[in-house]
Amino acid sequence: MMHSFITLSFVSSLCSTLSVLALRIPVDVHIQTPASNPTTHFPRQSSSNGIIPVGNTQNTFYYTNITLGGQNISVMLDTGSSDLWVTGTVPGATDTGDSLKLSYAVGTAAGDIYTAPFEFAGKSVSDQAFLLVTNVSSFSTNIHSEGYDGLIGLGPNSGSSIYKKLDGNSGNNPMNRIFQQTSSNDYITMMLNRKGDPGSNITSQFTIGEVVPGFENITSMPQLSIEKVYKLTNVDQHWQIVTDKNNGIIGPDGQPIQYSSIAPKAPDGTIVGVLDSGFTLPQVPRTVSDAIYGRVQGAEWSAANEAWLVPCGQLINVTFNFGGVSYPIHPLDVSSSDFGVIFSNGNPACLGTFQPVTSAFSLLGEYDMILGMAFLRNTYTLINYGNFITGGSNSNNPYVQLLPLTNIESAVNDFIQVRLNGQNTINSPQYALLPASQEQHSPESAAEKKQAYEELVLSRWPYILAGCVVFLILLISYCVWRCCCRRKRMAKKAARKAAQQKGGAASAGGFDSGPYAQLQDSQSTASLVMHPMRGSNVDLEEDYSGKDAFARS
Repeated sequence: MMHSFITLSFVSSLCSTLSVLALRIPVDVHIQTPASNPTTHFPRQSSSNGIIPVGNTQNTFYYTNITLGGQNISVMLDTGSSDLWVTGTVPGATDTGDSLKLSYAVGTAAGDIYTAPFEFAGKSVSDQAFLLVTNVSSFSTNIHSEGYDGLIGLGPNSGSSIYKKLDGNSGNNPMNRIFQQTSSNDYITMMLNRKGDPGSNITSQFTIGEVVPGFENITSMPQLSIEKVYKLTNVDQHWQIVTDKNNGIIGPDGQPIQYSSIAPKAPDGTIVGVLDSGFTLPQVPRTVSDAIYGRVQGAEWSAANEAWLVPCGQLINVTFNFGGVSYPIHPLDVSSSDFGVIFSNGNPACLGTFQPVTSAFSLLGEYDMILGMAFLRNTYTLINYGNFITGGSNSNNPYVQLLPLTNIESAVNDFIQVRLNGQNTINSPQYALLPASQEQHSPESAAEKKQAYEELVLSRWPYILAGCVVFLILLISYCVWRCCCRRKRMAKKAARKAAQQKGGAASAGGFDSGPYAQLQDSQSTASLVMHPMRGSNVDLEEDYSGKDAFARS
């Protein structure tokens, strides 16, 4: 049992690490603040109870209002984490006496855990637990100037650090508390707009238990099952979905990008992605990122940004396939002009938004990529929590439905207007893709190689654990067999020794009980008459009284 205990303890310690790594997902460390400070727009509550507007800061942060302790607070919407934290003060909040530290890529959110009355999109909770962060100096960005003063995690309750810290119902995360009170419509929907897109009429909206009017056909889209992780590692449970087999991602050349998933449960030929509204740049395997940007003429790898730089006039086509439905990515989302990046020669460049995974690895290999804002702007997303609700009555499995929002023809026209000043030069020779044999590949650091190798090994932990259990069973069986053999040998040895001791005791007692009979004549001499051989007349008499038995008379 010791080996099994050690293995389980090891996996549990990894899970604790994962809870921190998972919390790093909401904000991308590689995003650079745009040169000009964005104008922040704090959204007002919608007149519809279950539908609220969402603010957008330069296509990098999406936020909305909650009410906590009767006070309106703007929070970032994050489907990639599961906790609620805010800065400043909350009137009438009750201190639970517990404290917590949440590590993010841009800093640390630390403080005490409080409870207070909570309202969100027309739903209310009387005593919602949250982390009150009093010091945000560790953050690399001024979150207030970005438009928000906190974060609301919309992920599964199992990933909540507050839930693990507190006993009782109040420790559950906000969405779990809300859906515990309902028996149906346990879902949220989210639509994110694109700034700088003149042809888009999409407005950012968030709903609980309702669908945005005009987009009701989302409910007829395929229900994409959530890829569940093993219960032992449920802190790494996110809204993970699986691409179609063998054509999950279609690259700029119109051909599927080949990649083998590291996720233990993923079918062959598929890729597992996490839907994460808190991650600005989608994180994809390095080979996928290279396949998207490596054949672009003039493409350059930026070590400073850890991303590809491409000419802003380069239209790049990328399409994802889920449940038999194609989801094209708007070319304004495949590369971005929002970050003020430049090539090594000083000329303006655009940032390749599908960034190689460098810091958001799933330590136990539960997913391959993180589909952040640049992906989610192209879908209207519905997430049904199902039986992920702790203490809920819904026994159905959770699922996701995605409605495509990007029309390819309209998207190309938008790109031409924004990036090429209305001049259609997308088919000019300078924008032709290089041959596959000339594809560039981004460098992989030694630390990243090590991390990728560790991820690959640890992603096979179920098999490692099963192997340890089998080894333990075989070891115990061998020990039992050896003990049994030893007992048999000792028993036989003891029997032989007892027999020898019993025989020796009989000899010492005058053969009283031995197998041999005692002689009848006890005298010191005996006479033996030896009959002569036929034809002989010689009589012999033997006397054992010291005489020679063969002497003549």
